[in-house]
Amino acid sequence: MASAAAKPPNFVPITCDDMGYAGIEPYRTGITYTPHLQRMAREGLKFTSWYAAPVCSPSRAALMTGCYPKRMGLSFGSWHTVLMPGDWHGLNLSEVMVAKLLQSCGYATAFIGK
Repeated sequence: MASAAAKPPNFVPITCDDMGYAGIEPYRTGITYTPHLQRMAREGLKFTSWYAAPVCSPSRAALMTGCYPKRMGLSFGSWHTVLMPGDWHGLNLSEVMVAKLLQSCGYATAFIGK
């Protein structure tokens, strides 16, 4: 059995629609009471610099691929595209997802949400 020092760290990226940077406790006290997120941030790591599009699809694509939404074809000039069921476009099937890269490093991955 591998020692704890040899194991890669666990991490749980969490993203929410329609929430600003300071909308939860780990980033600004007194806004929304989130004791479990506060503990995770205190015991681990939190992002303090992140790009998000004003709508969900481009932001989720960025999180899943590590690429800017414009590169993924989900941002055109000054507006962003929201993907809907049955849309003619989406992420390119040849795109390498962050989850696949993590799996190649021995991580078990899951995507839960929309």
